[in-house]
Amino acid sequence: MNTKHSFLTESLIGLGSLLLIVSALGYYILNEPIRIVQAQDEVLALQLDEAMTLYAENCAVCHGLSGEGMGATPPLNNPALLTMPYEDLYKTIARGRYQTAMPAWSIEDGGALGDYQIDELVLLILRGDWGATGDRVVNLGLAPLIPFTTEVDPALLAEVGNLSDGATLQTAVTLFAANCVSCHGADGLGTGIAPALNDPVVREKTAEEITRIITYGNTGTLMAGWSNILAPEDITALVSLVQRWDEIPLGTIPAPDVPIPVTEESLALGTQLYAANCSRCHGPEGQGTPRAPSLNVKSFLTDTSDQAIQQIITLGVPGTAMPTWGDRMTDSDIQAIVGFIRQWEPTAPEVATITRPGGGGPPWKNNNATTPSLLPSTKSTTTISGNSKGGQVTLRTLLDWRLLVLLGILLSLAFTLIYSGWDALRHVPRNAK
Repeated sequence: MNTKHSFLTESLIGLGSLLLIVSALGYYILNEPIRIVQAQDEVLALQLDEAMTLYAENCAVCHGLSGEGMGATPPLNNPALLTMPYEDLYKTIARGRYQTAMPAWSIEDGGALGDYQIDELVLLILRGDWGATGDRVVNLGLAPLIPFTTEVDPALLAEVGNLSDGATLQTAVTLFAANCVSCHGADGLGTGIAPALNDPVVREKTAEEITRIITYGNTGTLMAGWSNILAPEDITALVSLVQRWDEIPLGTIPAPDVPIPVTEESLALGTQLYAANCSRCHGPEGQGTPRAPSLNVKSFLTDTSDQAIQQIITLGVPGTAMPTWGDRMTDSDIQAIVGFIRQWEPTAPEVATITRPGGGGPPWKNNNATTPSLLPSTKSTTTISGNSKGGQVTLRTLLDWRLLVLLGILLSLAFTLIYSGWDALRHVPRNAK
């Protein structure tokens, strides 16, 4: 009977185990497709995150903050690219495009990127979020802060019209302001990424050579070909401008005010950096102090461009208390501070109210006011009345979580010692001496 009962028990246990294994296996089989999709999504998200950083470091300078393109450099946030075969996109990035400003990026072709990195950039074009990519470029301090377009000075443009063949030169000046200033700078005087065209050396080139460069680009440089964007007569007008630039008044094509782009992350960083480094002199809200002028005032924010503020922070102001911060902060840190300062502009007062220290001395000598504690702030306070001047002093205690934990540990040790002693006494023989 016992043997039969034991056999039945073992059979039930085995059957239950088998059902458990089958159920687990069935759940795994049913869940496997979902798990595979989730794993693929996680890998894709990681690749896209890495691709945004690659884009910021290598591509934003030509293709723009969010893939919108710059000048003759085509946009990458173009819906037409979504239907382009993967192999074609990969080959374009890896090997570049002949007679264009697009270089080869593959290590095998002399570039700086491996196959896996190029694959990530292709995924960015096909599956990426260009808004998030633009934010990444800004947060890394790699936003191309060069003017894309500018407005020609009307009075000086009218003077250009009085020159010989002035209508052609006016057309060229307008075209340059709309298409070329982003790289070649205001008045054609050059930038960090392209040479000056308003230069005697360039004027010595023949019209045919200048036409060829504008039409087809300059291999090995960022100069793209403009034949797909500009009409032949427009290119001819630009050639005239390059050859006669010494006749164009300076200031005809001014540098525009290009605002530094801001994201939530960069604004938060700017808030922290300003509070830690700038508020002591310029005031917590930029209202100014006797040591430094107000920043939160309409006249300063209206008359000072973002680039000027960045330069002031970077280089300092000789002969004043404003130090040089360029050797202590990165460009992205300084741009974050500029973005923080700029957000005051909509509500900036017409006249600054400078913050002055009150109380006639250190706070601990001002017994009529609540004395701020130099100890860590807590929620628990104790009020003591009847001091020498009849006032009240608020004392902050240190009952924070660290002391509570320490108090709990001490009480536990005390309880353990008391209990151990009592237990030892309880087990002592009655006849013990």
